[in-house]
Amino acid sequence: MLPFLRSELARCQPYHPNLGGTGMAMDILDTNECPYDLPTDLKQTLADRYVEAIAANRYPDGSHTDLKAAIVDYLSEQTAGQWQPGPEHVTVGNGSDELIRSILIATCLGGQGSVLVAEPTFSMYGIVAETLGIPVVRIGRDPQTWEMDLAAAETAITQTEGTPVRLCFVVHPNSPTANPLTEAEKDWLRQVPPQILVVIDEAYFEFSGETLLAELPQHPNWLITRTFSKALRLAAHRVGYGIGDPQLIAALEAIRLPYNLPSVAQLAATLALEARSQLLSAIPGLITERDRLYRKLQVVSQLQVWPSASNFLFLKTQSSSQTAALAAQLKAQGTLVRHTADGLRITIGSPAENERTLAHLQTAITQSLPATV
Repeated sequence: MLPFLRSELARCQPYHPNLGGTGMAMDILDTNECPYDLPTDLKQTLADRYVEAIAANRYPDGSHTDLKAAIVDYLSEQTAGQWQPGPEHVTVGNGSDELIRSILIATCLGGQGSVLVAEPTFSMYGIVAETLGIPVVRIGRDPQTWEMDLAAAETAITQTEGTPVRLCFVVHPNSPTANPLTEAEKDWLRQVPPQILVVIDEAYFEFSGETLLAELPQHPNWLITRTFSKALRLAAHRVGYGIGDPQLIAALEAIRLPYNLPSVAQLAATLALEARSQLLSAIPGLITERDRLYRKLQVVSQLQVWPSASNFLFLKTQSSSQTAALAAQLKAQGTLVRHTADGLRITIGSPAENERTLAHLQTAITQSLPATV
């Protein structure tokens, strides 16, 4: 290792995207994107607005003024009239990953705290924390319901030895297991001490329809994060945002890099929110497809599949080695899925992609798993 690099970086593992590399056309069902591109007319509108409104020799709007206004308008539909968010409640990042880094810097950097995660969950929380030299406290989940081990969580935040927990990440619904927060988990979050920041990642809100947004004013130590990469079809543009108490948002705004979001990404996100009725109209069909796949996979004796509140399914076989073999067989046939947490996370694709997934799974099971007696 080069002598000027921090020694602990040798233990850090990067996030590895699942590359195709088979030479064939692949069904990309490993990254939980929407299977449908932006409609051609919206792409043309984006191109036209770029030509008309963006000077390529000028920096982007560093305050994200138009985008924040559009986000506030969107959020106002979801607060059930209980409160009115404003731009002071919103911060915008270059994908949710930038927000994760800013949150960690704001709370735990320099030995100020550790971060609590319940695994399996989104791996970037731990990855980013470790690159910053921040300790990660990992607790488990119930292997049948995937509910967090709340007793372990309570022990973690009340322990007095070592670096105190200053930050807790939860996903609602969780990835890769697709389960929403239970009432018991929500109640636990409501009583987390004010010196600990709770980040509630609602990346899949548009699929689950469940949000804790209306409760934010009562919890200044909560931050809700969301993304444009899933339901709003802008994964290529890398736009994420956070909603929270204005003091917290001001701190995150101070930390983020200037001009962090390119002009075309801001324009695309604003346009997507303007056209959200059109874009989100695909969700009922995706949910129908998700439930159809769930029913089909439920009857496969070699698999255990869990119900989903998101745009993906999580399943397991009897052993980690069988699951790895199944993932390899699917890839060889042209279906990319995410092999994680000793299971497979399969994104819901188009009806045609889903039919191929079912067919490829059946072939892969025949080749990879022993017959059930």
